[in-house]
Amino acid sequence: MEFNTKVIHGGQQHDPSTGAVMPPIYQTSTYAQSSPGVHKGYEYSRTGNPTRTALENALASIENGNFGLAFGSGLAAIDAVIKLLNPGDEVISTNDLYGGTYRLFTSIYENYGIKFHFIGMDNADNIEKFIHKNTKLIWVETPTNPMLNIIDIKAVGKISSKYNLKLVVDNTFATPYLQQPLNLGADIVMHSATKYLGGHSDVVMGALVVKDKTLADRLYFIQNASGAICGPMDSFLVLRGIKTLHLRMQRHCENGKAVACFLKDHPKVENVYWPGFKNHPNHEIAKAQMNDFGGMLSFTIKGNEYNKAIKILENLKVFTLAESLGGVESLSGHPASMTHASIPKEEREKTGVVDSLIRLSVGVESDKDLIADLENALKLI
Repeated sequence: MEFNTKVIHGGQQHDPSTGAVMPPIYQTSTYAQSSPGVHKGYEYSRTGNPTRTALENALASIENGNFGLAFGSGLAAIDAVIKLLNPGDEVISTNDLYGGTYRLFTSIYENYGIKFHFIGMDNADNIEKFIHKNTKLIWVETPTNPMLNIIDIKAVGKISSKYNLKLVVDNTFATPYLQQPLNLGADIVMHSATKYLGGHSDVVMGALVVKDKTLADRLYFIQNASGAICGPMDSFLVLRGIKTLHLRMQRHCENGKAVACFLKDHPKVENVYWPGFKNHPNHEIAKAQMNDFGGMLSFTIKGNEYNKAIKILENLKVFTLAESLGGVESLSGHPASMTHASIPKEEREKTGVVDSLIRLSVGVESDKDLIADLENALKLI
């Protein structure tokens, strides 16, 4: 089944009781049992809910996995992965990553004896020297947030297999429309489904997808035991969002390219970070493992002036200054003070997250309106 068909039909079936094309929203906490332990597949909605099951089946299908799990947020999904580890274990993570992930790793799990190494993974050969006897997991974001670095998933997968490590790929920026990490050697794919999978800025959710049943069973146990699940209404909304993922991503990619090219040629812009440019350090890897280059990009102002970046953000009209990304509407953000504020200044600046950096989530509006909005704001500095 091709991807554009999977997003609509993959893992889905019509409601057996009514024939409803869309799964009903089973707004219930519990289920009747004919005898203790004898039920129709569901007993309590933390453990399982039919609407969530429909979503989890769809997630598995679009990522070419066998098992999907939906959580109350992206961070809840990440939390479940790290709960696979034990005190003394070590994790190798990319050094350019979402600030909330960094905060969870350093402010929560380092207190429980798990050690994290944050390294540049633009060159996968850099990884092996950080592998020790206690290393258990490699955490990858690609494209990275917010610098749009590209990491070679297949190369990292070979390393993780060589040392019997688990490879987790945060696929939020790319989505399975552009990139399918399980096909490239990943063991777990993670999503903030709040973003492109939901696609309409109306839900908060996280997701994991795996192929291996033993690993899936461990994660299902953590999901149920820890309880960070999503509700049936949220499950319905993300399932609905997935059905138009391919259509939205096509426009996100088209508009992202148009905006990136405009900014690259603008005299007040210093750098534009977008993997579709031929001079992007890992452009060829992006071409090989992605179907297009996405709708996320970042740029800096000449002179690296914080005040100029803020003035631009305050004067955008079509781009909304807000946290998050991946919705149909275009969003702008200041990573240093918003999404990545939890990362110490000296650490984030090492990866390029300077005070003049602006991150754009390019939506599906007219590209002419988006470019005009940026042009008008840039005129003010």
